[in-house]
This record gives sequence, C-alpha cells and structure tokens, in this order.
Amino acid sequence: MRKVKKLHRFLLICIFCLAAVSGVNASDYNYPISDPYKATILGTPPPCMPPLPEADEMNVKELEMVVFPDREIPEAFWYEDTLTYSLAEQEEKAPLIFVIAGTGARYDSAKNTDMQKAFYQAGFHVILLSSPTHPSFIPSASSTMLPGDIKTDCQDLYRVMKLAWEAAREDIEVTDFYLTGYSLGGAHSGFISLLDEQEKAFNFKKVLMINPPVSLYESATKLDKMLDENIPGGMNKFNDFYNGLINNISNTLKHGESVAMGPEFLYKAFDQILPTDEEAKAVIGFSFRISAVNLFYVSDVMTNAGFIVPKNMTLTTTTATADYGKVAARSGGFGYYAENVLFPAIQKNNPEKTMDQMIYETSLRSIEDYLKTAEKVSMLTNVDDGILAEGDIDYFKDVFQSRAKIYPKGGHCGTMAYTDNVAYMVDYFKSE
Repeated sequence: MRKVKKLHRFLLICIFCLAAVSGVNASDYNYPISDPYKATILGTPPPCMPPLPEADEMNVKELEMVVFPDREIPEAFWYEDTLTYSLAEQEEKAPLIFVIAGTGARYDSAKNTDMQKAFYQAGFHVILLSSPTHPSFIPSASSTMLPGDIKTDCQDLYRVMKLAWEAAREDIEVTDFYLTGYSLGGAHSGFISLLDEQEKAFNFKKVLMINPPVSLYESATKLDKMLDENIPGGMNKFNDFYNGLINNISNTLKHGESVAMGPEFLYKAFDQILPTDEEAKAVIGFSFRISAVNLFYVSDVMTNAGFIVPKNMTLTTTTATADYGKVAARSGGFGYYAENVLFPAIQKNNPEKTMDQMIYETSLRSIEDYLKTAEKVSMLTNVDDGILAEGDIDYFKDVFQSRAKIYPKGGHCGTMAYTDNVAYMVDYFKSE
C-alpha cells in the first residue's frame, strides 16, 4: 500500500512538471525529444540543461503579503490569508524581473524557479509570482475570486507586483524593470505590459511572453478534450486508465533498471509508462484538469456560489472535502467553468455581454493593435505547442514579426530549461 501511495504522488509530480521572423532551423536545434506530447510531459533531460546555481548559492527570500486586509478567509483556507512569493536579491544595484507562473502553478513551480536561477545568475533581482488561477491566489489576492477574466486577473497581478516592489525597495536598488511569464503567465505578461503603459508604475523596459495561448478559451477547451477524448472508453473509464498507468510504473520499478524515483526514472521508463500518443495526451489533459478542479472548488467556496459546496455551508479544517473534489471533477474542466461560472458572473454586471465577446476579450486578439506596435514586447513558442489552434503560429508571426522566436519542436513549455532557450531568454533581457 505504501508503494502504491508513493506511485500516485510520483505520477502527480511528473504530470505537473510538465516580416522576418526569428525562426530556428530544425537541423540547428538539438533538443532531443521530437514528440510534442512527450516533450510537454518530460521537459528537458538534465544533460541538456545549462549549469545553474543551487538555491543555497542564491540570496532568496520567501515573503508574504496581505492584499485585502479586511477580507474574511474561510477557516478551511486559513493558511491562504496571505500571498506568498519569492525574491532573489543581488547585493549590488541591478535590474528587477517579475516572472509569472503558468496555469494553476505556484510561484515556486519548477519552471519558475529554473528561470529565477537563470536570471539571478545573469545579474537580475527576480520576483516570482503565482498564477491567479492557483488556489493560494484566489482567497488572498483575487479581487473577484473568479479567475479567468484576463484583464481583471492582470489588474490583480499588477496590484501584487506593486506591493512586492513597495516591500522590496528599501532593501534592493533597481535600475530597470522587466517582465516575463510562461503559458497563461505569458499571456498575462502581454496584458500587464499594456496596463503598465497606462499606469506607469514600472515602465517595463522589455517583456517576453513564453509559450502563450492566443485564445485562453480555445486553449482551455483543447486541453479539456485531451483528457475527455483520449481515455479508452471515455471519462467513465478514467479509473481504469489511471490504475493502468500506476501498474505500468509499478512493473517498470519491479522489472526494469534500478533507478531512484525522480526525473531520471521517468526518462528511462517513459515508453513503458505511456506507450501511446493518446495516453500522453490524456495525462497532459489530466494535469490541467486537476488545476481546473482546484480553481473551481476554491472559487466556489470563496464566492459562496453553491455549484460544488452547498450555499452558506461552513467548511472547517476538519471538514471532509473529498466528495466536493469529485463533484468539481465531474463538472468538467476549464471550458465548463468559463461557460457556467465565469461568464454568468461577468454577464450579471454587463447584461449585454455575449459569450463570444468574453472569449474575444480574453484572447491576445483583443490587444493585437498594442502587440503589433510595442517594440519592447516579444514572444517565443514552439511550432508543435499543443495548446495552440490551427493558424496560431502564423498569427504570432504576423503580429510580432521579428519579435517572434519560433522553435521547431518542444511541445508546450517543454524546452524552457533547454540550454539554447535559456541562453536566448537571458540574452534577450540583457541586450540593449
């Protein structure tokens, strides 16, 4: 039983760690994983990563802030009354870069901390922020407690950034401000850059959008389908699918080469664990479904909406919540949440608003004019990024022109820790 529990935890860790255009020729790009779904799940093999400092070699502080002092936090979320973030400080005067995590990710996600190490090593102060879709952000820092409306979420992030800078300015000297984020955090970076043009709290010198979606809604529904359409027998057979993965891992551990349970094991055992593209797609979809379930549940409790937890029910630290999680999971993914929770809430304040308008306003197309002319905003992505729809790569090329960096492979965020990509990101911010 203990071994099975370890395997369950391990699988969850694995799936979470998952105009001239500046393109890269496939023959010149040696990222070793050609399959986009494997790249998304596995990321970059350790031998292909650049040397980066360890945490104890950096001056890193885990900090907390109170965003809404008068907000009452339910007892069940007592540990989320403050928002936690990370600051890596240089001893000397240096530029400061904010890094925003992707969908459902905390400030200290693996991708965020890898970027913190790379930028710190390059001489930057670095502040890491959680995604507005992470369960810790919703109670402590979301103004509506209904994440998904990107403009509102970016206003919330911008407020947090200003508070973080206000807290740090007595301890660090800053020359310039920069901004980046990956996946949904990449889209946030573009919207925040426009917001900062208006409010001018930072006057960002450069902004980099890493693997952003063009349309939040289209990407979300595509991720929903990765799970719903790739489990043999459909969602009713999910338990069989999941138990099959656990058994595959167990058999690999039992009969395969002896390897410590971690990234190296996953690389060696991957073909045995996920032998088909369909299963790989399902695992990617499953990882995002977990994020959707967490978001849906926390938002429902904080707004007393009654979709999952009965209205006016008081949850305590001892309340059994497993059944509520199952209700959230059966309700569907991000698409269901957007259509049945977020949109009605938006429409309540704007009765003339349509679903199509909301979808448009939460896409990069709604700020296209700005992105086309903002020379300080660039983006990078991979041709085979699974969250993109047909035509999105051409859209990036048209909008960003020479400010688009398009890699030939890597899936969704799979190459972020690859040596070439890390060098490009660091050089982008360090160059004039």
